[in-house]
Amino acid sequence: MQELEEYQSILEEKISKLDFPKSPKNLYDPLRYFLTLGGKRTRPTLTMLGCSLFGEPGIKAINAALAVELFHNFTLIHDDIMDEAPLRRAKQTVHEKWNTNVGILSGDVLFVEAYEHLSRHEVDVLPSLLNIFSRTAKEVCEGQQLDMDFESLEEVSIEAYIEMIRLKTSVLLGAALEMGATVAKASEDGKKAIYDFGVNIGLAFQMQDDLLDLYADPDKFGKQVGGDILANKKTYLLLKAKELASADQLNALNHAMNNIQGDERIEKVKLIFDDIGVKSHAEEVKSEYYNKALKNMDAIDVSEENKAPLLELAKFLMGRDH
Repeated sequence: MQELEEYQSILEEKISKLDFPKSPKNLYDPLRYFLTLGGKRTRPTLTMLGCSLFGEPGIKAINAALAVELFHNFTLIHDDIMDEAPLRRAKQTVHEKWNTNVGILSGDVLFVEAYEHLSRHEVDVLPSLLNIFSRTAKEVCEGQQLDMDFESLEEVSIEAYIEMIRLKTSVLLGAALEMGATVAKASEDGKKAIYDFGVNIGLAFQMQDDLLDLYADPDKFGKQVGGDILANKKTYLLLKAKELASADQLNALNHAMNNIQGDERIEKVKLIFDDIGVKSHAEEVKSEYYNKALKNMDAIDVSEENKAPLLELAKFLMGRDH
């Protein structure tokens, strides 16, 4: 984990030294606050690892990495508003600590900051980086819109759900790696393979996230356990439960989702999920995407030594508990 920890340390130092203006306070103070809440810095670390995978020092991709992290935090601030989430990393969300309008505007500034950092790269790779970043930003917004649309739909297929999480979550992991590979001037085949690796890890990551939302230790999770159930999110767990439920189980599940509120809803739905056994199905799908990612990595023509940090990080992400 030495290379991972080194990159994470560099990122933390760079993020702590981001120089936001002092005024207007209600625009920039929320950014200083939000960026000090921590987080694993997974996505920007992937950018640096994507660069070192192809033989260049990860620090060479630092501005692309910072752009990825700033964009990711922009999405979190806005997602929290749309989800009406009270907590992020066990602390008040920006819209709760300030207000919704402040959250929208300060998030917008982070998006602009992301492009500003990306623009610092050399002119020979900058057009490709901008194309990857812009494409991915639109895809993430498409995924978020689908996620919101699904909340009001009675029927959502598992295939549609997988496409939604691919857009909302996975493409950013793939793009983070692809941007690092682009800085390192990897071959087109190499960039494609590492992008696919990131997307498949992202899909497995989201399956793990769905599981953690309901089954995590509340003291470690940092968010409300069962939040997806309260928000009527069409997660894999819910969709698979509806697919496998008996008539009685489906009636009980629909009753709980439509007529019960708060912690009681979470408890009732969890009991139904456990009765149906959907947790094991989600674990199986998570493993399938993880194994696809490993095959993507096998296709990349670099040394096993160069691959080791990324494979180690992927393994860690699959076993995380918060």
